[in-house]
Amino acid sequence: MTKLSVNINKVATLRNARGGNNPDVAQTARDLERFGAQGITVHPRPDQRHIRPDDVRTLAGILNVEFNIEGFPSKEFCDLVCEARPAQVTLVPDGPQQLTSNHGFDTLRHHDFLSDPIRLFQSRGIRVSLFVDARNDVVEGAAALGADRVELYTEPYAAQYAADREAAIAPYVEAANHARSLGLGLNAGHDLSLENLAFFHERIPFLDEVSIGHALVCDALYLGWKETIRRYLDCLK
Repeated sequence: MTKLSVNINKVATLRNARGGNNPDVAQTARDLERFGAQGITVHPRPDQRHIRPDDVRTLAGILNVEFNIEGFPSKEFCDLVCEARPAQVTLVPDGPQQLTSNHGFDTLRHHDFLSDPIRLFQSRGIRVSLFVDARNDVVEGAAALGADRVELYTEPYAAQYAADREAAIAPYVEAANHARSLGLGLNAGHDLSLENLAFFHERIPFLDEVSIGHALVCDALYLGWKETIRRYLDCLK
């Protein structure tokens, strides 16, 4: 079964807007776990505009589901991940001032840059996933680097879904099958939602994990956490 990992960055954004600890990021993660989420994802950025290093340390000590830490492999990020020892680290090419992810790593051009962090994390028993575009060449580059998984960047799929979902999914099916043929595990994330998730999963049923944050948190404002998690899990049946 494809696992649902919930990105809780937006919960931290709301907390940070007023200071204090409301909403409580750690309690939210516990509740999401209780409601059926099979993983928790965070993306600690250098400006600490949402998830902070102390959040990462706290979550590492309390979660019973899979913990996934996303980020750009700077020295500070690598040190934090090695301290927290999550189940998985997802390496993304976001610069310090980037609002959100808008492309995947070019695993061919950045081969030398990525090789040391991958070896470092794997030596600590941490599974490594590389955030990539739906292209066979960068999937091959991830395999050549020895990554465990790739996470397909799905914003282009989401943007085209309403107009032509068959055209939108086509490059993802090709890249996913190629990743599978190379022995890579497969994750997906960015702008997946209740509108487009079920079709994505129907066409790529062997996904290991989807990581969903913004759309899921927005849905929870109307539906509540418990009902929202139930509906997302239904999309993955």
